[in-house]
Amino acid sequence: MTDVTDGVLHTLFHSDQGGHEQVVLCQDRASGLKAVIAIHSTALGPALGGTRFYPYASEEEAVADALNLSRGMSYKNAMAGLDHGGGKAVIIGDPEQIKSEELLLAYGRFVASLGGRYVTACDVGTYVADMDVVARECRWTTGRSPENGGAGDSSVLTAYGVFQGMRASAQHLWGDPTLRGRRVGIAGVGKVGHHLVDHLRQDGAEVVITDVRADSVRRILDKHPTGVTAVADTEALIRVEGLDIYAPCALGGALNDASVPVLTARIVCGAANNQLAHPGVEKDLADRGILYAPDYVVNAGGVIQVADELHGFDFDRCKAKAAKIFDTTLAIFARAKEDGIPPAAAADRIAEQRMAEARRRG
Repeated sequence: MTDVTDGVLHTLFHSDQGGHEQVVLCQDRASGLKAVIAIHSTALGPALGGTRFYPYASEEEAVADALNLSRGMSYKNAMAGLDHGGGKAVIIGDPEQIKSEELLLAYGRFVASLGGRYVTACDVGTYVADMDVVARECRWTTGRSPENGGAGDSSVLTAYGVFQGMRASAQHLWGDPTLRGRRVGIAGVGKVGHHLVDHLRQDGAEVVITDVRADSVRRILDKHPTGVTAVADTEALIRVEGLDIYAPCALGGALNDASVPVLTARIVCGAANNQLAHPGVEKDLADRGILYAPDYVVNAGGVIQVADELHGFDFDRCKAKAAKIFDTTLAIFARAKEDGIPPAAAADRIAEQRMAEARRRG
């Protein structure tokens, strides 16, 4: 970035998502790269988090997103039991227009310059093939293809972890983890949602789906000719009569002042990040008797996979770790009940306690 504007500086030093250890502003004129790397915490180990490639409206917006996402990764990694802190990077621009090998290599050099304090991976707008390119300049890169020593697509384990979160939620609310006969609504049936439908059908659940992409819906219906139905949009899905579980698996902010009052489900458990649109939504859910499984806890299967890649990826080992999301989710519900707070606040407390203990140990 040629000039650090007053707006960027204000975002850096006055953000609500404070406490960051390091923020790096990156620019490579030759490739057109403009990026922000935010390291929230290395208390538990090197910061781990993906690289988002997105056409932000302003540099201030990009910095704010990097700060928010990196803080979220600290909590996610702590709750997943990983020896990693939280970090995130954002590349500013439309990936369909400016993504190039030269840009990704330049980005890799910036990540490498941090000497392992930040480990990157895929996120919105970046893919396995992109990480293969970044890895040519930076050994602290995960989410690579199997052909290049990586673990490949992490959506399988992400979906498996969400499924375990659903089972734990059912156990807590209804005394039985099985989802047979339960009606589950999934908003977003892309890579993660697709696999989640498979798990639910294998467990005997009835599934209702929606997605802005008609072809994604059609693929699911063709694969599951019985037990799966579709509705027009999310507005219709959250109002489905007899819905037991609602799974937001697309964009963040799905739980907001408009959706919570009309939601028919008793449980919310999905793969989307940042599902709570603003502070206070978790209390609104609790006031309506809706059990919320914190998103960064149940969707941690993907980060468990990319972290394992650093040690020589083993799918069975990762799946066993992802299966523990069941016990972690139950522990959060128990802590919430004990402390008289919503599950989201309980998860934050547990994560903060683990990070504080690590800082005390030095």
